[in-house]
Amino acid sequence: MIVRQHVRKTFRARLWAGAILLSVIHACAAGTVQPPAQVPGTRAGADTGIDARQLSARLYVAGPALLWLADGPERARLALRLLGKADEHGLDPSPYGLEGLARRLDTTQDPAALAALDRDISTAVLRYLGELRYGRAPSRYRPGGLAAGAFDPVAHLRQALAEGNLEGAVEAAAPSIALYGRTREMLAHYRALSAAAPDWAALPPPGAALRPGDDYAGAGLLCARLRLLGDLDGASGAPCTDAYSAALADALRRFQARHGLAQDGVLGPATLAALAVPPARRAAQLALTLERLRWLPPLPRGRVIAVNVPTYRLWAFDPDAAPGAPVLEMPVIVGTAARTPTPLFIGQMRYLEFNPYWNVPPSIQAGEIVPKLAGNPAYLRQNDMELVGADGKVLALAPPDALARLRSGAARVRQRPGPRNVLGEVKFAMPNPMNIYLHSTSSKELFARSRRDLSHGCIRVAQPAALAQFVLADARRWDEAAVAQAMQPGPMRTVTLPRPVPVVLFYATALVDRQGQALFAQDIYRQDPALMEALGLR
Repeated sequence: MIVRQHVRKTFRARLWAGAILLSVIHACAAGTVQPPAQVPGTRAGADTGIDARQLSARLYVAGPALLWLADGPERARLALRLLGKADEHGLDPSPYGLEGLARRLDTTQDPAALAALDRDISTAVLRYLGELRYGRAPSRYRPGGLAAGAFDPVAHLRQALAEGNLEGAVEAAAPSIALYGRTREMLAHYRALSAAAPDWAALPPPGAALRPGDDYAGAGLLCARLRLLGDLDGASGAPCTDAYSAALADALRRFQARHGLAQDGVLGPATLAALAVPPARRAAQLALTLERLRWLPPLPRGRVIAVNVPTYRLWAFDPDAAPGAPVLEMPVIVGTAARTPTPLFIGQMRYLEFNPYWNVPPSIQAGEIVPKLAGNPAYLRQNDMELVGADGKVLALAPPDALARLRSGAARVRQRPGPRNVLGEVKFAMPNPMNIYLHSTSSKELFARSRRDLSHGCIRVAQPAALAQFVLADARRWDEAAVAQAMQPGPMRTVTLPRPVPVVLFYATALVDRQGQALFAQDIYRQDPALMEALGLR
């Protein structure tokens, strides 16, 4: 049984590994992560982001009066055809006014009206190029620090018109990372599935736990659905029957693996709910991933850590490494959805603390430590905690005095290094205003859970020693034995990294791995519905 569970866990890990953030960095530019440069007409931080009319005015300042219609309508028709394909990128073409532009193109003769039409086509194309690069979502939906890098749609379009390569300009405006292309292809696939199967009935729940060979009233529907989704091989042509066969159970496990569910072959509530999600909804999730990928800025070359929050997975890799180089991948624990969700941003890991102190955040101190100390005067001693004054010195106070100091703000609590320390053996620091960092944990049993939004916002990692070796990047000085020795109980030790390592905290509930499999995760922070509404997705 233990071996079987290990095989299932390994299979599940391989499915998730190499998905979204393995390829986020493969098109990185050299340099450091900086806020995007302000391009005239892009209005960084504004609700609409792209002021296409202002961009259009810039386009005509030094150019001819007609950019699309000077030599007839063909260039304009090409522009309209490309605008009509915006849905392939998960964008809605309707705001570009295609029907009106096409109607005017067929009927307009007056020179002044033709000039106005020419500018309106430019406005639509510039908006499209800007949205391909920056995304369409209003700024209030975007995580801080995940804004796209500098891109000037006007300069981009001018070059495309000069070179006669409008199609290439459209492709170049979209993110160049491999994941974007895979997601775009999968979006088309799931839209085709939706067209082929618009009626997506829920499967009947089984009366008891099914075993291969049992009769099940929904077996035929389950068989057909798993074939449609690609989890059951349809090449054999075996008919779907009323029996829950071994092949059907194996296909269900593949479906469960792709959806972040326990791979037990059991038609439980979570699996039935996932099977009931229609392809159109999955297509909308994929469109959200395309939008979120457009928010990512260029990152520096070199080692990168990437965390996709809803899948509870971390990847650490070097995109400059030789092809086929191993990727470090591990489970993580993230902030609890109900109270302390992990914020999404790009941080810079700068140093490690072996055997760290845990400086209890004020919110946890006030909301948890003080009430527990009030009910149990020995609470601090029992948890290896101590009081620290404003001058940084440890205070030796009786419990009533300790409570008074904490309530007045004249003291704070920290936990000493050791087996009870909630940060475990090592803290991976990336200074930021939210005080979010990665760390090991003394509660390692929590990694066995399928749902792992359990922290106060920081990210707990399952393999801290391997991650420490990765970021220290010194095989001679910091080999496996040296890291293990540094993690042994002892005084705190701070080690500065030779080079900061970007940490991308991302959120995507639909991914496509490097094998071309669609992977879906539970929307633990409920971020998808509001973004879908903002983008007009259904």
